[in-house]
Amino acid sequence: MSRESEFRPHRVVVLALDGLLPFELGIPHRIFGRPRDARGRLLYDVVTCSVRPPGPVRTDADFAVQVEHGPEILATADTVIVPASYELGPVFEQGVLTGELAAALDRVRPGTRLASICTGVYVLAAAGLLDGRPATTHWADADRFQRLFPRIEVDPDVLFIDDGDVLTSAGVAAGIDLCLHMVRRDHGAAVANDVARRTVVPPHRDGGQAQYIARPVPDPQQASTTTARAWALGRLHEPIQLRDMAAQGSMSVRTFTRRFREETGVSPGQWLTQQRVERARHLLESTDRSVDQVARDAGFGTAQSMRQHLQAALGVTPTAYRRTFRAENSTAAALRT
Repeated sequence: MSRESEFRPHRVVVLALDGLLPFELGIPHRIFGRPRDARGRLLYDVVTCSVRPPGPVRTDADFAVQVEHGPEILATADTVIVPASYELGPVFEQGVLTGELAAALDRVRPGTRLASICTGVYVLAAAGLLDGRPATTHWADADRFQRLFPRIEVDPDVLFIDDGDVLTSAGVAAGIDLCLHMVRRDHGAAVANDVARRTVVPPHRDGGQAQYIARPVPDPQQASTTTARAWALGRLHEPIQLRDMAAQGSMSVRTFTRRFREETGVSPGQWLTQQRVERARHLLESTDRSVDQVARDAGFGTAQSMRQHLQAALGVTPTAYRRTFRAENSTAAALRT
């Protein structure tokens, strides 16, 4: 059998429940509906299903959505995503599944990747899929979620959590971050960045970034860290001291550190590491530079330092990362030019 005939896109099934939020329902379709391989073939096949036979599903808006698939399609999924819903009934109130929802989830094959956006996490929790595992949801709902499911390790502060075969995210825009993260995990930074560019969203917000940022839009009456961040991005390959970043904003180190966290949700050191990891990923995917050279160009200094940071962030070594994503992305880039 030829490789051509073996190709099958990764199937993402989105479970639409009554009371769903239309914006969050559309996120998986927007993100997973974009990536293509070097031959122009869609890498994902995205379909939507209900727990009932095909038909209308209520939303929290003044319109319903017509869903063309019933729960049987869940048996074909490689990934199942559960967006938020405001009508979860006993799932939300008591932490137990309805009969039809339980029957639908029983169709999911073992080993299928599962993900939730915002309060969709209640469905995974009520199914017992998160017991003893870390999870997150919208910060405003985290305390209640923890009380209802005490066996889950709830982290209310992060954008999303990747626990391997089960991923959970906070609300709304964090669902975009989660879906881009899955594309990045599946096909590398170049493919995910291309999707982000086409969707006009930031290419990468780390899962550990805070959900609630005190000052996401800088106060025009106060100095911002924006200039310092732009300055740092232009010289990631150089040693960058905190005092030098603070000087770019004409602030003391103490004031700069506080304002930086208010505006980004992370410390300057964490942000620099994130940017350097992203630079290293890009260079490993798109160039022939040695691992030592990539480490220097990304600002890690040594291959050992870069190896430690990539292992912590991605769970793989630089060589393994390059081997996984380099050939696919180089061919795709060549075909786009």
